[in-house]
Amino acid sequence: MHPELEAALGWLGERGPDMERLLSEWVEVSSHTPDKAGCDEVATQIAAAARALGGGELDSSLSLSASGRYGHHVVMSTRAGREGGAVLLLGHHDTVFPRASFSGFREEGALLRGPGVLDMKGGLVVIAFALGALAQAGALARIPVRVVSVSDEEVGSPEGKALVQDAARGATCALVFESGRDGDAIITRRKGTGGLTVTARGKAAHAGNLHHEGKNAIWALARFIDRAQALTDYDRGVTVNVGKISGGIGKNTVPDEAQALVDFRFIDAAAGEAVAAALTRAAEEAAASVPGTTIHLEGGISRAPLVRTEASAELRADYAACARQEGLGDGESPLLGGGSDANTAASAGLAAIDGLGPRGKGFHTTDEYIERASLVPKARALTRFLFSRAVG
Repeated sequence: MHPELEAALGWLGERGPDMERLLSEWVEVSSHTPDKAGCDEVATQIAAAARALGGGELDSSLSLSASGRYGHHVVMSTRAGREGGAVLLLGHHDTVFPRASFSGFREEGALLRGPGVLDMKGGLVVIAFALGALAQAGALARIPVRVVSVSDEEVGSPEGKALVQDAARGATCALVFESGRDGDAIITRRKGTGGLTVTARGKAAHAGNLHHEGKNAIWALARFIDRAQALTDYDRGVTVNVGKISGGIGKNTVPDEAQALVDFRFIDAAAGEAVAAALTRAAEEAAASVPGTTIHLEGGISRAPLVRTEASAELRADYAACARQEGLGDGESPLLGGGSDANTAASAGLAAIDGLGPRGKGFHTTDEYIERASLVPKARALTRFLFSRAVG
């Protein structure tokens, strides 16, 4: 074993308590995506930890939200990473949980619990300590690596997407440290995602005296919903889900407006374009079936699918070899319905793999946890991989 790699792995072997301590600090800060102040604070902590662990070899900066709606994003790189041939490491520091619904960090035997321990502040800790290990061994300066952590991933990375695409220029591959799966299965395939806000408009009227003058927006929206839901085709890997509806002011008024939120998923680009076009037709047909109403769609495809390629299969095999040396599983995950920034990296032309964070369960639920014993091996696997990219 190369002396520098041996030193880096040895340093990491003693860092379990430090990794848990840093994770607890980040989890204790509530960072629900709409909570800009919380996301800003976590971003500041991530950048500070990276500077400290990187020993001056890792540049880190905060990228401010262009819209002001989301928290700061974090962008980091080594000196070598500013050149071509970089490995791109991706993550996010926002969570799905408002402070009142789920907050705080706690230890429970072999498990660590709290919002974001799995999805995915634990993965960010893995990245930080792997880079710290390489810095301690004197190797980080020549490791070509770039890191992006966004604050809006849980809502589709509307701003973070551009940062990922920019960081992907000149990079060779992308590793995403989302929630680690059973058996440490590595993700090579994810469905593409899309979303729509569907607004139906009609004409209000008294439901008793002037019902005939009303144009019922809820009726038009209901007809759209029926058509939209019917587009689900499990054999083709397409799902359409109307997850929320609203409209009207009371039973005795013909409603002049109604709204629905729609999610759709697909396994390849052609299917995504087809379902988006079909939803547009469904809106046109539904509005035409209730004269006097209109239906407007806002949104569309948000993430292209993560497709397994020859290059990503080779990347998975390379990373799996490093995982095996740390006693981790090395299998491949089946197709997943949820998207991530791995989709964006792949659409930018990079081989991308995902699910490399600490092992756990319960993401997007208040049962979220990680297995604390997986933190160090995951960081050591990443250290091995990055070192191999620089030294061979």
